Amino acid sequence: MKLYMSKVNRTKNRYDIVKRMILFLFGMLFLCGCNTIETKEDIPLKIWFDQPTSKWNEGLPIGNGSLGAMIYGAPAQEVICLNEETIWSGEKKYHDKKNGYKALDEIRQLLFDGQYVKAERVVAEKLLSTRLPSGTNAYQMLANLLIENAGMDSLENYRRELDLNCAKVSTSFEKNGVKYKQEYFSSFPDKVMVFRYSADKDHSISLSAHVERTENTKIEWVNNTIHFSEHVGQGVGVIFHAAIDFETKGGSTHVQDGKLVINNADEVLIRIAAVSNYRGGAPKTLCQQHLDASLTLGFDELEKRHIADYRSLFKRVDLHLSDNDGEDLPTDKRLKLVKKGGVDNYLTQLQYQFGRYLMISSSRPGTLPANLQGIWVNGFKPPWNSDYHININVQMNYWMAEMTNLSECHQPFLDFIGDLRQMGRITAKETYGCRGFVAHHTSDVWHNTFGFERARYGMWPMGAAWCCQHLYTHYEFTEDKDYLRTYAYPVMKEAAQFFVDFMVPDPKTGLLVTGPSVSPENSFFDKDGKMATISMGSTMDREIIFELFHNCIASADILGVDKEFSEVLKTKLKQMPPLQIGSDGRLMEWVEEFPEEQPGHRHISHLYALHPSNQISKTKTPKLFDAAKKTIEYRLAHGGGHTGWSRAWIINFWARLLEPQKAYENIVALQRKSTLPNLLDVHPPFQIDGNFGMVSGVTEMLLQSHDGVVNILPALPREWANGFVEGIMARKGFEVSMEWEDGKLKALVVHSKLGNTLQLQYGHILKSYDTQKGDVLRFNGDLKPSDAS
Repeated sequence: MKLYMSKVNRTKNRYDIVKRMILFLFGMLFLCGCNTIETKEDIPLKIWFDQPTSKWNEGLPIGNGSLGAMIYGAPAQEVICLNEETIWSGEKKYHDKKNGYKALDEIRQLLFDGQYVKAERVVAEKLLSTRLPSGTNAYQMLANLLIENAGMDSLENYRRELDLNCAKVSTSFEKNGVKYKQEYFSSFPDKVMVFRYSADKDHSISLSAHVERTENTKIEWVNNTIHFSEHVGQGVGVIFHAAIDFETKGGSTHVQDGKLVINNADEVLIRIAAVSNYRGGAPKTLCQQHLDASLTLGFDELEKRHIADYRSLFKRVDLHLSDNDGEDLPTDKRLKLVKKGGVDNYLTQLQYQFGRYLMISSSRPGTLPANLQGIWVNGFKPPWNSDYHININVQMNYWMAEMTNLSECHQPFLDFIGDLRQMGRITAKETYGCRGFVAHHTSDVWHNTFGFERARYGMWPMGAAWCCQHLYTHYEFTEDKDYLRTYAYPVMKEAAQFFVDFMVPDPKTGLLVTGPSVSPENSFFDKDGKMATISMGSTMDREIIFELFHNCIASADILGVDKEFSEVLKTKLKQMPPLQIGSDGRLMEWVEEFPEEQPGHRHISHLYALHPSNQISKTKTPKLFDAAKKTIEYRLAHGGGHTGWSRAWIINFWARLLEPQKAYENIVALQRKSTLPNLLDVHPPFQIDGNFGMVSGVTEMLLQSHDGVVNILPALPREWANGFVEGIMARKGFEVSMEWEDGKLKALVVHSKLGNTLQLQYGHILKSYDTQKGDVLRFNGDLKPSDAS
């Protein structure tokens, strides 16, 4: 439900107050007859610069979930880094350590006896595989497209921008009295990227263009279309075919030294298509089909279709935290002021919607999930292969999906989880001798699930189980029983079966624990002062399994199936240890109170129960709630949050801890320490998870629904005294829009999409309302209904 609200002046003079009330009431009248309504005008949302760049980290990204590009905006020598989501080296191949289960009893006994270092040596020898060489299974750029015009220097009135409202990059400038414009977008409906170069004077466009990739790339010009293809990874990887078509108005063209030379054209229109054999089929044929279809449409029609598709997702949510329209300063200069100690609510507003833009641009139905860098990578051996780290990073990518009304964008990751089963079953059987399926800390498009190399990160069989949280979260927001019955529950059940077999009794307590395992990616000191990594019964293991089992039980109950299996899980839950609070009041990270090797470690894994899970809350578990607060305070006091994604997680923690000022302080810290000039997150290097994690954190500050109620403005900081948000989602299918003033709720609209009972909370006010599917409920700042429809 969209709530119409004034988006301009918020001064306190009487005229403005009356004006805003008239507009507000006008919008309410519209809502009586509409389920959704477009807001009157777009909130300006532009990332812009007053100069070009030669650095990838300062480019502007476009994408349609599959095809992406990083635009530098350098007219004299534009380097456009092209991406296609399936350009991966490697192949589906088993690397599991066979018969590892034969060593489990020995390893576990060593761990129960406190011989952690010795146990780790046995783990490395018996359970962990050798790591594949860097770049073996790696995401690669498609190519660099170079567009050159040596005369384009000493420019006037230069500007390059990414307009988030229409998912389009543009560069404009003047030279010798001629106004030039370059436009770029990537179309989901038409499966192509589209660029246009134009000027306000005929015969003004002259340039040359060519493609660079590797020495193995086959490049061929056919008329004004460049075709290029390669079997990547030296023949061990996908086979792709790409085509770049140049359509000119006026002027002349010819190919010289492998470059297309265009002279004195009125306009140049570029269309780019690319396909690999990752999903089967003939790449060249499919690529040509996409290109041919786009050639029947002109630029205006392609742009219209692109914007309509994009806005159908993006415009579901509006956030207003500032009256600034962003035009007073280029984005990089705005960010520099923040890094020098300033604060900027417009930058936060922009960064929030940039995260949603990146999600729409890198994860659409039918595509692969967003990897460590979304779909934007430079070169052939990116950091960590730009793969899927499933010990937090890919999960963080998708925390925001449901709550920011982008449920469709969640689908690629949900599909990926089920695709892990084929390899994961082999890992479960060969390495652990268990049923079900399992995955460790890293995977890729070949769905590898084996643990490898060092115990610090490799000896962690919890990856698939954590991923399964997203399957149930999707159900909580959509209540799609067919999805739960046919897909989500079978995958979750198979993941749970592994842990039914994997857990063993602790001889000291008789309680069920996991092991060997780690608390990613931290280490501790044993009683002899030696650094160790693996143990039995890490806190995060218990938290993940606890949630997985509960979600399986709830799903079986909803579907009316598997009563016997549910009883097994209930029995196992009763045999698992409770969460423990240490002598210093912190939540314990391991089953024993070990001193951490890195007290300020970037992973804060044992707070999983606080976020993203819902096992710790102020009302239901007050002692654990206080322990979680002490845990995060201790981490930060020792240098925690020093990577972008870690800082983003901390924002979410403080939101769940109902600490608005601390959540806000960490948003500012993220901007000051871990944000690139183009607002991409930096680990370092660039990782997209921090962009997505920041969005979920801000949303959690405005709305929470994990604890059984729809909690309005649970962590609103003083700095956001006035604002509104439209279209964010709560569990049970409630779409929420609200306005606040002077730090207090002013108006609230809740659209019941599923017809569930609404448990509504604001501060100490708690009310319950029965709803029917399609109901629109409106409230004032005291949660008193104004009317309903």
